[in-house]
Amino acid sequence: METRKVMRREQEEHSTQMSHSMQLSSQIKKRTFTSSDEETSYADIFPIISADAMSVKEVLDMDVIPRHRTWQILTETLAADEEYHRDKWIRFGNEAEKVELDVIRNQHSLRRRVDKLALRRQAQMKLSSHMRYLQLLGQKAPDFPIPLRSHTVWEGMMVNFCCFATGCPPPKVTWYKDGVLLRRPHIPWNYSIQEDFGLHSLQIRRCTPDDAGEYKVIARSPLGEAMTFGTLVVNSYQGAVAGSDYSKTPGFASGQGAQFADTFPPTWVTEGTGLTLQCSFTSPLAPVHQDVAWFRDGVRLHQSDNVDIRTVDNKAAITLKAAHKEHEGVYTIRLRTADEIQEHGAFVYVKDASAEVLGGPASPLAVQVADVNKNYVFLTWQPPSADGTAPVEGYYVEKCEVGKGDWERCNVHVQKMCHYPVFGLKEGTPYQFRVRAVNKAGVGRPSKATEPVRTADPLEHTRTMVVSTDRGRTVTITKDELEGHVKAPLPPTNVHACEVSDTHVVLSWTEPEPRGREPLTFYVERSLEGSSSWELASLDVVVNSPRFPVFDLLKGKKYRFRVRSVNKYGVSDPSEPSQPISLGPRQAPPDPPHSILVLRDTDTSVLVKWQEPEHKDDILGYYVYYNETGEKDWNTVNNKPVTNPSFTVHGLKTGKEYVFRVKSVSRAGNSSYSHESEPIVVKSAVRVPSAPSAIALLLCTGSEMVLGWRAPAHNGGAPVRGYYLDQREKDVEMWREVKEEPTKERTLEVCNLTSGQFYQFRVSAANLAGVGKPSEASEPFLCEKWTMPEPGCPYDVEVRDITDSSLVLLWAAPLYEGRSPVTGYLLEISKEDQSESWSALDEIPASGTHYKVSGLEEGQTYRFRVSAVNEAGVGGPSLPTEPITAQTQPGNDKIEIGVDDEGFIFLDYKTDQMNEESEFLWSKNYTEPVDAGRAQAENTENGSALTFSDATEEDLGLYTAAMSDNPKQSCSYDFTAEDLERLKDLSWQIRNPLIALKSGWQVEVSEKGEVRLWLETESLSDSAELRLIFNDQEISSSPHRKINFDRAKGLVEILFDRITWEDEGSYTAQLRDGAAKNQCTLVFVDEKFRETMASADAQRREHRRKSGPYFQDFPSWSLNEDCELIIKCKVTNVIKETSLKWFKDGKAATRAAYDQSSGVGTLTVSQVTKTTAGSYKAVVSDNRGEDVSTLDLQGNEFDKMLQQLSKQCAFSASPLRIEATSEGFRLYCSFKHYIDYLKASWYFKEKRIDTDARTKTGSSSQKAWIEIPNPTENDKGKYTLEMFDGSETHKRHLDLSGQVFDEAFLEYQRLKQEAVTEKKRARVTRGLPDAVAIMEGKSLCLTCFIDGEPALDTTWFRNDKELFNQAQFTITKEPKCSTITINDVTLEISGKYSIYVGNKYGSETVDVTVSVYGCDENPPADFVVMV
Repeated sequence: METRKVMRREQEEHSTQMSHSMQLSSQIKKRTFTSSDEETSYADIFPIISADAMSVKEVLDMDVIPRHRTWQILTETLAADEEYHRDKWIRFGNEAEKVELDVIRNQHSLRRRVDKLALRRQAQMKLSSHMRYLQLLGQKAPDFPIPLRSHTVWEGMMVNFCCFATGCPPPKVTWYKDGVLLRRPHIPWNYSIQEDFGLHSLQIRRCTPDDAGEYKVIARSPLGEAMTFGTLVVNSYQGAVAGSDYSKTPGFASGQGAQFADTFPPTWVTEGTGLTLQCSFTSPLAPVHQDVAWFRDGVRLHQSDNVDIRTVDNKAAITLKAAHKEHEGVYTIRLRTADEIQEHGAFVYVKDASAEVLGGPASPLAVQVADVNKNYVFLTWQPPSADGTAPVEGYYVEKCEVGKGDWERCNVHVQKMCHYPVFGLKEGTPYQFRVRAVNKAGVGRPSKATEPVRTADPLEHTRTMVVSTDRGRTVTITKDELEGHVKAPLPPTNVHACEVSDTHVVLSWTEPEPRGREPLTFYVERSLEGSSSWELASLDVVVNSPRFPVFDLLKGKKYRFRVRSVNKYGVSDPSEPSQPISLGPRQAPPDPPHSILVLRDTDTSVLVKWQEPEHKDDILGYYVYYNETGEKDWNTVNNKPVTNPSFTVHGLKTGKEYVFRVKSVSRAGNSSYSHESEPIVVKSAVRVPSAPSAIALLLCTGSEMVLGWRAPAHNGGAPVRGYYLDQREKDVEMWREVKEEPTKERTLEVCNLTSGQFYQFRVSAANLAGVGKPSEASEPFLCEKWTMPEPGCPYDVEVRDITDSSLVLLWAAPLYEGRSPVTGYLLEISKEDQSESWSALDEIPASGTHYKVSGLEEGQTYRFRVSAVNEAGVGGPSLPTEPITAQTQPGNDKIEIGVDDEGFIFLDYKTDQMNEESEFLWSKNYTEPVDAGRAQAENTENGSALTFSDATEEDLGLYTAAMSDNPKQSCSYDFTAEDLERLKDLSWQIRNPLIALKSGWQVEVSEKGEVRLWLETESLSDSAELRLIFNDQEISSSPHRKINFDRAKGLVEILFDRITWEDEGSYTAQLRDGAAKNQCTLVFVDEKFRETMASADAQRREHRRKSGPYFQDFPSWSLNEDCELIIKCKVTNVIKETSLKWFKDGKAATRAAYDQSSGVGTLTVSQVTKTTAGSYKAVVSDNRGEDVSTLDLQGNEFDKMLQQLSKQCAFSASPLRIEATSEGFRLYCSFKHYIDYLKASWYFKEKRIDTDARTKTGSSSQKAWIEIPNPTENDKGKYTLEMFDGSETHKRHLDLSGQVFDEAFLEYQRLKQEAVTEKKRARVTRGLPDAVAIMEGKSLCLTCFIDGEPALDTTWFRNDKELFNQAQFTITKEPKCSTITINDVTLEISGKYSIYVGNKYGSETVDVTVSVYGCDENPPADFVVMV
């Protein structure tokens, strides 16, 4: 039992040790992490004590077992061994703990890696799954978001077709031309197909007419295919787009047949007049080859009543007897010979004829007849281009029966749309139609009449059948014969509207079947939609064709129509009603074009392009208009609408600026104008250069050839930038590029050739516009190494400095010298263009590579060639030059030499042949290029200048300037030592200049009396310096003297506030501005100084006077139209308190006026007399002071005034007039004002009338007269009033005779009789007032004095009732007076009292009002109170 206890205790101790070690590890990490693929067992790390050992220990620990010494030894041994093992296990536990930590750490790191790899695999699986899903979603059929675009290019230019293809999966793209697949190994040499991330392109270099066609791109994928198209149009060099001149020879080699010699240009003809176009050929046309055809806009023209076509010998012509707008277009003549087809064309413009009414519209055009029936036709037309002074409001349609000649208007109201149904025509009658436009100014010219149109049943042919019988006979059967049984007609069918507009509806129906033999007419009925009542729409109108226009419909209402058939047997039932029909909306004019683009074409034409409006379905074409900048009027270009959105406008002025605008044309009228284009100056467009020529072989090594050629005759308006050389083997048609990049030189080495093979070459020139036409193929050159002893041919033979008698030849040395060097050159000359007769220019060969040829005949044509010479002999000649005419080039001035503003010597070459792209080539001694370090060339406004940086003797020589695009336009100058010496001196003067003086010293005196000395030079820089020397001493500013120096204005001034004697002396200004300097001296002494001092003192006094108000204009006199004397002055520097007073001879004058705002004061003398003479003084004053001015108007000045007044009076004199009086005649002359200074004399029959007892002269302020008392026959004659104003005599005449005398004499007798009567007539002379007042109770006495002979009859009245002597009234009558007395006045006697006096010569009545007032009243106002 004890043994068991001992063993159990040992086991517990051992377990304690083990647990202690376990606890140490568990304190650090309670739990370990394992992957999903493995688990960690502690059994693999820590040992476990077996059960057997524990049993032995238990046995040893049992106390019941007797113990021996051996047992004690064993116990001690066990204890020692236990202690040893205990220490060992402790050490082991500590080491195990460290290992455990490392293991756990590694487990963590490994687990993280494993987890990351697992997560990455899972993410990749999900991503792959999602990508497959997206690919399924993103699959897309092929498409072209950017399709191919069509191109139109000039021959020789490069073009790029581009498109962008999309699709998923990416599609495969293939190219086709005209349906033929384009593959890289088999495509032409100038084709290049590229692909770059979906962008597909086809590049075609140096296009030819063979490259024109339709290009197609197809994109294919498993999901389908897509395609896009583009068209390439290649214009030939001689031609252009429709609307411009062109000549072309398509597809045939040039033969020796007839060619075009003279052709017709763009032509203008007035509407209604004739036109002839004519061409001539280089040789007469053989009868078998006279295939000449004329076309207008591509439609062939044939002989007709209006067109006459003739071809005689070498001329062809077409004549239009009457040109109309419909005849406008491109006229083309085509010549077909055995070898080729040639064409030439030009545009013919038809201008509007003069309007029939001022401001009226032009004529419409293109009147067409459609839908012809028995009594109905439908007309359409196009609106005119010119509206006149007001927009077109509509149109009138006119008809005319052929053969009658009378035109009848079809519509009462204007038709706004360009179509109209004409109804009511006669069946089977031929008609012509025309249209007139209408605006506010009136009706315009008529259009061209249509061709005759016969009205007929359009279905007549369907009712006739022709049956063939034996022996070639036919039998005609009509339905009318077969339908004779039909009596009452059947109703029509299919009633509908065939034409709907905003003003009318045209009904159409199908005739009944069978129709019957009898002629049919129709009744048309209508009804408002929803109504059951029908009314006759064709009232009073016979409808005999299945068309009927209805004009009286209401807008917004819908109608139903039905039709009845009518013949002689009766009326059919109505047809089925039509669908509801209403007037259509009014068709609006189209939108105008936009984006007007104008491009240069030739020096007299431009190409106008525009973008069509978005809605263009109804557009018939476009009208183009232009305006010259600075002009007000716009001009019409075309009078026939053009259908293409581009047009070439001819007939413009070179160098002038124009703007353009366009209208759209439709049946609804013309649109508004488009926006104006940008201004463009008319000049030739840049075109491709012409073909080079004269290809020559310069050297051959057996595998390489060096070729040279001549520059093109015309560079197209821009410098040639390079050349392309093509080669081919002999008898091979395909050409191949020698080099893709252009060469700038006119020589090129061709490599990799086969020895013994023949090769041909051609060259094309290129400029900004593209690649030009290739040259003719060279002769076949044998590729064989040259070994001949003579030199090769020179090349690049050019001509410079052409004059009437000389020129300079230039050439390049041969590339092949032969067996020995070249020692000289042999020059040959040939007259005429094609002459092959050559002669040497000089027996001695030229040593250099240039030669001046002299002694030429002016106007003669020459050719030249050059051969190189060495010891072995003369080599082959160069190719001949082009024919050269010995004539000074127009616009070619001489080179001038001079010095510029900076002192540099220059050569200046001017020519009027240059353009924007022109470049000038300068050379020295014809061959040496100008050293850029010694001279610089630059273009000027009209030429080029070569400026030397520092000219020395090294720069002497012969300098030549030539235009790169026209080498014939050149000139030379020999820069000699004399020129250098002369210009060096001038250069020194320019580089060491004097300051230019605009003005020397000037002396001025100001209004304040200040003195200013000044001088002026040219503008100076800010660094300019000034020194002023006075009497040999330098001076500066002081309080008494101020010095100013304005460098920008170049002004030097000395200001003296008050000049004194100490300032007398000489003044010198010394100026320096950089290298320039100058000086100027003023000698200010003696008389000049004294005059300046006196003037300064006077101005100073005058300034003090003007410190207050003063006279700006001193008093002066003038006469107005009314002959009044006006004395006028003007004062200034006034204030509100300023006053102006006038005095005459010390006394204040009246009729004076003063306007303070203007400062003008006037004194008016209304009537001039001798007393007007005197001294007039004006005084202006205020609190600041006063100023006095005097006008002395007397003596000579007064006589001068009287003389002017007399002249003015004489000029105002009216013609002599006669006035009859009771005493005789009075001849008088009226004046605005008459004065005695004007000496007046009267003449009768050219004899002066002296004043006597019978005649009497007189005058007033406005008249002068002569009186002729008791005129008789002796007084008849011419009377003259002669007026002398002191310097001139003025006359007025009157012929007193005849009717003038008789009428005046009768008037005189009448007035004389009236005077007698008036003298004897009874009248009241005086006595009675108008109203009297008297107090009641007094007496009133009224006395009236009268006169007249014979005796007078006198009567008194009271309130118009006669009074007699009574108790209250007492009347007394005497010969010369009459009195009435009223006694004891009462209120009742108030009233009107009158006295009447009369005799046989007349009478008079005078009234007086009597008012009585009471004693306590006041008398009435305005009454005479009687006491």
